[in-house]
Amino acid sequence: MSLTESLPLIEPAASEAVEPCCPPLTERTFTAEEAERTAKMFKALGDPVRLRLFSAVASHEGGEVCVCDIGDVGVSQPTVSHHLKKLKEAGLLTSERRGTWVYYRVEPSVVAAMGRLLAPPRLSS
Repeated sequence: MSLTESLPLIEPAASEAVEPCCPPLTERTFTAEEAERTAKMFKALGDPVRLRLFSAVASHEGGEVCVCDIGDVGVSQPTVSHHLKKLKEAGLLTSERRGTWVYYRVEPSVVAAMGRLLAPPRLSS
């Protein structure tokens, strides 16, 4: 008899849904709201510890990581939790509580939107 059980995947609530930040820089001038949202994301990534944590989550096998599995990033566990919270507030990460642990993942749409934001303009042929 197996004591393991598969848990269903819970989709984030609409209030937790991650919105892509904005159009490419070369498309048009940002609205005030787009500029605010984008600045918040880049400000969150401007901290070296947060950038390392974002990279650790993004590159983790399976696309998500338990906070318990995040290795040494040079700060204490409470500080890691603080920085993960800031990344989540900036719309860069989503999270899900499973029992006593929280699992974080990078929303693919956010990474794609950030890539489009910084992509050079296409040259016409």
